[in-house]
Amino acid sequence: MRAYPRITDLVEDLTGIDFNLPVQTYGFFVALAFVTAGVLLWFELDRKETAGEIKLKNTRIAGDNKPSVSEYLISGILYFIIGFKLVGIIFNYDDFTASPQDFLLSPKGSFWGGLVVMVPVLWVIYRKSKKAGDATADCGEKKLRARDLTPAIVMVAAVAGIAGAKIFDVVEHPAQLFRDPIGTLFSFSGLTFYGGLLVAAVAVGIYGERHNIRWPVMADAIAPALMLAYGIGRIGCQLSGDGCWGIVNTVAKPEWLGWLPDFMWSSTFAHNVIKEGVPLIDCSGTYCYELGQPVFPTSLYETLIAMVFFGVLWAFRKRLPAAGMLFSFYLVLNGVARFFIEFVRVNIRYQMAGLEFTQAQIIAIGLMVAGTFGLFYFRYVHPKRDKSQIPNSNRR
Repeated sequence: MRAYPRITDLVEDLTGIDFNLPVQTYGFFVALAFVTAGVLLWFELDRKETAGEIKLKNTRIAGDNKPSVSEYLISGILYFIIGFKLVGIIFNYDDFTASPQDFLLSPKGSFWGGLVVMVPVLWVIYRKSKKAGDATADCGEKKLRARDLTPAIVMVAAVAGIAGAKIFDVVEHPAQLFRDPIGTLFSFSGLTFYGGLLVAAVAVGIYGERHNIRWPVMADAIAPALMLAYGIGRIGCQLSGDGCWGIVNTVAKPEWLGWLPDFMWSSTFAHNVIKEGVPLIDCSGTYCYELGQPVFPTSLYETLIAMVFFGVLWAFRKRLPAAGMLFSFYLVLNGVARFFIEFVRVNIRYQMAGLEFTQAQIIAIGLMVAGTFGLFYFRYVHPKRDKSQIPNSNRR
């Protein structure tokens, strides 16, 4: 099975239609993963609120005020950059499609395009503020639904997750950062899942608590979505050939697996997005490399496992007796899957007590322990603590 660095490469291979769009396959599936997770979270938050597990406070709505100078300044800069880059893309489309990240991070763009976008936006903001006048009166309260927080939660998770994934990847591969700082920090490849999970979990938990959603409830709501999103994201890894493949596999496929397609047993990831391996013969273009030896397609295995585990979590989401248990179960499942898949994945290994472990295996062990503890804690300890914190009106 070959790799498809851009989503249009996949479309062309399937349909024969050739068109040039700068949409990276990995980035496309990461975006799809976030959208899918957001849809599931929307339904789960709504279900939990209907069941009485979530009780948000009303939000006070104040009258409109005139924008401040800083708001004008921030809006002006933001929309100037948008116009600067968008119009620049139109006039430098070939450069953009060749390397979207490099173009967006470069000084290339259109000054007049930035002004054309910025000036009308600032005029609209000014006209709206004039119509609103100086009204500052309180307009009462509005009932905020838990599901209305979904876009903000997804955004918090996306920003914190990508930042955490990059931080953990840089910690594990510092040489890449020193070799190419800008390319390493702003590339969509080389994202460490556990870094994203840990940082995003903390950020989303804090956001939920600020809106009166207890973190065990929030964690349970997002657990199935996390598992499904992980599986979808791994599809992007597999199709793009982003380096998250397995160790060399030159063993012939066993007869009892004869029904299994060859690409599910081993792959050379021809045309992979990170340009790893040996040059392809009779290939012209940017992505003309394939691995010298076939490897296990571990991203594909992780996708299949994640889909099965998502089904398990979805089936149990209404059956566990206490908040926090579903997320704990997710941690156990995630840890088990990642611990064993690491035996056939390419990763840096560390020596501990005479044994070799990858960074992901060490974290996976921690997640399994934390998840097992959580199942006990949320089942037996946390409910008693909640009850003890309820004031007793008959207490003297």
